[in-house]
Amino acid sequence: MERSGGFFDSIASAMAGKRNPWAKPSGGGRDPEPDGVPPHAPQPSADKPDPSRGPRNPWLPGGGTGSGNGERPRRSASIEDIFKNRGPEGPRRLGGPGGPGFRLPQRPGGKSWLPLAIGAMAAVAIAMASIHQVEPKEQATVTTLGKYSHTLQSGLHLTLPWPIQSVEVTDVTSIRSESIPGSASTEKLILTGDQNLVDLSYAVRWNIKDLTQYRFQLAEPDETIREVAEAAMRASVAEHPLDRVLSGEGRANIELTVHERMQAVLDAYRSGVVVQGVEIEKTDPPERVVEAFKDVSAAQQDAETDVNRARAYAQQLLARAEGDAAAFDKIYEEYRLAPDVTRRRLYYETMESVLADTDKTIIEAEGVTPYLPLPEVRRRQQQATPAPAPTGAQ
Repeated sequence: MERSGGFFDSIASAMAGKRNPWAKPSGGGRDPEPDGVPPHAPQPSADKPDPSRGPRNPWLPGGGTGSGNGERPRRSASIEDIFKNRGPEGPRRLGGPGGPGFRLPQRPGGKSWLPLAIGAMAAVAIAMASIHQVEPKEQATVTTLGKYSHTLQSGLHLTLPWPIQSVEVTDVTSIRSESIPGSASTEKLILTGDQNLVDLSYAVRWNIKDLTQYRFQLAEPDETIREVAEAAMRASVAEHPLDRVLSGEGRANIELTVHERMQAVLDAYRSGVVVQGVEIEKTDPPERVVEAFKDVSAAQQDAETDVNRARAYAQQLLARAEGDAAAFDKIYEEYRLAPDVTRRRLYYETMESVLADTDKTIIEAEGVTPYLPLPEVRRRQQQATPAPAPTGAQ
């Protein structure tokens, strides 16, 4: 086995072109001479071993020059040597990034590139802070050291960098909405003209007309709009009774009045705001009296129903009386033309209407008393007359 191992070691040495660092001593227990060392070279003593002999670590660079042929001597394999300059990021080399001798590259004059890099970064930051893009539906206000300077329209603009000039972009085209009260569960009671309370919620739609006035004339523009809307709504509702506030026509009138009053007050404040419209969303009685309000509403509806029914009956009677009066006027005109004939005709028509449904018996003149029971005769005739056969009978 030892001879076989020596054979393979010699083959590996021949393929590498150098001495195999793992080869075992061959024949007679002597180590072969190192490459490039003459056989008559002095052997190292037992107390001072030769560093060129023994296995060499192939992953570490050689340490020093060896014999005259320029080959570096071998060093002993040591676990401390293998992991001496290794870290989590791999082996460190002298002068590499993170190594003890790392330095930034220098300019041809020997000066550092760091000031130029810092200056370039500062120039980029200033350019980004000085160029502003304003969208078509937006405008921007520019302040110089906190004081208003000018207004930017849509497009690409260049200003001084912050903190010398500050730019604030605002959307001036979109319609904004303010709901009062803000939550649907919040109750907003307003006093009507007939001393009743109504729970009323509404929305105000507006947009910006003058950005400069909107930004610098009012301290809190949104809150100002809410307060002006509430004041205008209370003043308008106080001019109408509860029934008119709850009806559709009254609500439309209130919305128009609130719109006009709000715009007048905001223009007086120079707020730069245009009110686009006011919409009442809910008009209900207070929650604590809802049931009583429903009962009152039901009673009012019943009363209105009875009144409408009485009015309809009165109109029917009036129409009938007017018709009878017109007929009497016509009869009177005929009576004036022929009084005897008209009187007789009226007598006959009256007797016919009175005696039409009564049983009648005809009696002749004096001395003769024939009896003609007309109702009995009529009844017998009706019994004797056969009923007409139904259509399609055989």
